[in-house]
Amino acid sequence: MDRIYELKLKAVDVFQLLDALDTRAECYERTAAYLETGEMDELFIIEEVTDANEAREIAKHFRDVQAEINKQIAES
Repeated sequence: MDRIYELKLKAVDVFQLLDALDTRAECYERTAAYLETGEMDELFIIEEVTDANEAREIAKHFRDVQAEINKQIAES
C-alpha cells in the first residue's frame, strides 16, 4: 500500500496547491489535445510525454489529487 501523509496547512496554502494542480492538469490536457489534433488554441509549452495517452493519464492523476483534496475540505 502507498504511504499516506497527513498535512496541516493554512487554507490559503491549500488553495494555492489546488490552483497549481489545476494549472498542471490543464497543461497536460492541452498537450494531449495538441498531440491528437496538431492544433493549439493559444501558445503554451507542450509537456514532455511519449504520446497523448500518457498526457491524459498524467492530467487525470492531477485531477484525482484535486478531487481528493476538495473532498477532504468538504468533510472537515
